[in-house]
Amino acid sequence: MTAAGIELSGRGGGPVAVPGGALEDLARAGGRLLHPGDPGWDDAVQLWNGMAAGAPALVLRPASAGQVAAAVGFARDHGVALGVKGGGHNIAGAAVADGGLLLDLSEMREVAVDPEARLADVGAGCRLADVDRATQAHGLATPLGFISQVGVAGLTLGGGLGYLTRRFGWTVDNLAEVEVVTADGQVRTASRDRHPDLFWGLRGGGGNLGVVTRFSFRLHPVGPEVYGGLIAWPFERAADVQAAYRALTAAAPRELAVWLNLVNAPPAPFVPPAWHGRRVCAMAVCYSGDLDRAGEALAPVRALGDPVFDLLGPQPYTQVQSYLDDSEPAGLHHYWKTELLAGLDGDLLAAARELFAGCPVPEGEVGILHLGGALNERAGDDGAVGNRDARYLLGVKGMWSPQDPGGDRFREWIRDTWARLRPFSTGASYVNFQTADEGADRVRAAYGANYDHLVQVKRRWDPDNLFRSNRNVAPG
Repeated sequence: MTAAGIELSGRGGGPVAVPGGALEDLARAGGRLLHPGDPGWDDAVQLWNGMAAGAPALVLRPASAGQVAAAVGFARDHGVALGVKGGGHNIAGAAVADGGLLLDLSEMREVAVDPEARLADVGAGCRLADVDRATQAHGLATPLGFISQVGVAGLTLGGGLGYLTRRFGWTVDNLAEVEVVTADGQVRTASRDRHPDLFWGLRGGGGNLGVVTRFSFRLHPVGPEVYGGLIAWPFERAADVQAAYRALTAAAPRELAVWLNLVNAPPAPFVPPAWHGRRVCAMAVCYSGDLDRAGEALAPVRALGDPVFDLLGPQPYTQVQSYLDDSEPAGLHHYWKTELLAGLDGDLLAAARELFAGCPVPEGEVGILHLGGALNERAGDDGAVGNRDARYLLGVKGMWSPQDPGGDRFREWIRDTWARLRPFSTGASYVNFQTADEGADRVRAAYGANYDHLVQVKRRWDPDNLFRSNRNVAPG
């Protein structure tokens, strides 16, 4: 930067010259304006996925919707590439506009709970742990993921799923309203009654329509104690475990959500040393109903007997929401391929066993998340999220050190395994789990019949595609 101005990346990819006075105006509008090397810069630009490339030229850390609006106006007026970071946990690393301006919302972490109205107002920089901790003080919760350090904003805008999805639907099914800064720099409140088309698009449309600065969630009585944890069996028993899982999930009550994962057992204290690094078939469990009925709900799991380890039992809901945190450490190279499923085909389960038996990724995984329930009961066009036919989510995942020479081989195995399992898909995938190398066809497929409507909403609210550092839905 010079007194005359600064050169930033423009929305079209080329450089744009920004007058020094414009930058001074942005700084005066409030928020912390950071340049490379400033205190706080490294934290502001860090993304969870170490594979994500690119770096901004400037960072603004706003503390209010008005300061966000000033930044949006700055980027719009000067043609500057704009990125928006909530928790920075997105697998695609889509928050950063390389060489542009990054809005880091991490200082907007207020949570206000109204237990009588069963509503929580949540700032856009909050992590799941912030919300769960505040709502559980009143024995309340809303469906929010299963890794406590994930950002609420990114999770919600892509639809949002978690252990409570079977009871209460996608996260966006529990949105009452949002405060959002749109491309014209205006701060608006959107709900089913106010700007309903904008609200419809924000309920699953990712970051394509604006910068949400406040989410208002409906809350439900949950916890503060639930029944959950982890349990695993030798991989050699995978066929029996999968069969039990298929039967269990076909008849499970809404209060029960169980994830099934083919993984290599980690060197964790709860894993017997002889099993460290060996293949296992594991379940992650959350039963949020009457604890006296947990045994009945999980009887098919207990009937399997002889687990490698068994951590199931009553525990705080906040603990269930965080016990998988160590399974996704920041800074490693993370690579996923995912699909939504309408059911569990026996050939799919057999193929998953066969493919994982040859997995070369030490920290690789083939996982199935149980969805269905409440999300299947709404109309397909109730929010941009769609995918009301989804009953499971299939994921092929891996992570490794940035210095690991096997990275290319690991990615190839993940892609090949995904290709073998993809024919069992509904044809769609969860947009929050799409990687940076997936094209526009995958974005379109994620929204299915809702895509054209989402394009129309985008055209109205962001006709110049200011908000494009995301899984982009172009306005035309």
